Amino acid sequence: MIDLKAPNLNLAPVLSSPHFGSGQSDRFLVIRPVGGLAGDIIVAGLLSLAEATPADLEQFLDDLNLGALAGRVTLIERWVKQIGGVSLAVDLPEEFEHRNLKDIEDFFAATRLTEVARAMAIGTFRLLAEVEGSVHGLAPSEIHFHEVGALDSLLDIGLAALLVNRLAISRIICGPLPLCDGVIKCWHGWLPSPAPAVLKLLTGVLVIGRAGFGETVTPTALALLKSLGAEFGPWPLMLVEHQTLVYGTKIFDEAPNGTIFALGRAYDSGFVSPIGEIHP
Repeated sequence: MIDLKAPNLNLAPVLSSPHFGSGQSDRFLVIRPVGGLAGDIIVAGLLSLAEATPADLEQFLDDLNLGALAGRVTLIERWVKQIGGVSLAVDLPEEFEHRNLKDIEDFFAATRLTEVARAMAIGTFRLLAEVEGSVHGLAPSEIHFHEVGALDSLLDIGLAALLVNRLAISRIICGPLPLCDGVIKCWHGWLPSPAPAVLKLLTGVLVIGRAGFGETVTPTALALLKSLGAEFGPWPLMLVEHQTLVYGTKIFDEAPNGTIFALGRAYDSGFVSPIGEIHP
């Protein structure tokens, strides 16, 4: 049986290690996924929090050996219902390659990611391979990824791992994941929502029902959260440094849109606010 609370690649020591990020151990990433969560949403939020320039993004792609995608991946300003935010605009060439776990491990081994970032990326795909194997009755090594092995998933998971490492994030706190009923179209055909891989990954995750129809949380996004040891709960006591609102590709007319990201420091007992000393 697969223990989805503790994937085979245990990254907890990585997240608590002084080698995680730039060695700072008190930086929090808070995600409030009101509108849903996908790999591109996570990447857009991290790029915005990192205040990454187009030149920075080009360098990140080079580090992933995806320099040929320069200009095809951009962070753009976006307005939904007259509320400004950001989105990841991606224009990737079509590909039909079905990769297995060994292919993906070889891909990341050849990148210029740090050891920690590489472990994060590979750990996410290993968790996905375990989950997909559980769904289809196969060993992880026998899984041939379709949507998850596509170029956009390599891009999303690779960039997310690189940016979490670069931002020196030591703790990730995510709000309840919004789930809808309905169906999802994928390589296998029509599937119930949440998709089977997401359903498997929901063990130990805080969720909330929401108006709408179809997919609101992707396997890539949830696997990233779980492989990085994200907690699910309310906002922590923290000092906010940066914040952003991110829109995904799907917009709901009947529900709030956008996912909130905030980056900050752990509470410092020596901090005195304008209204006096804060006591947790």
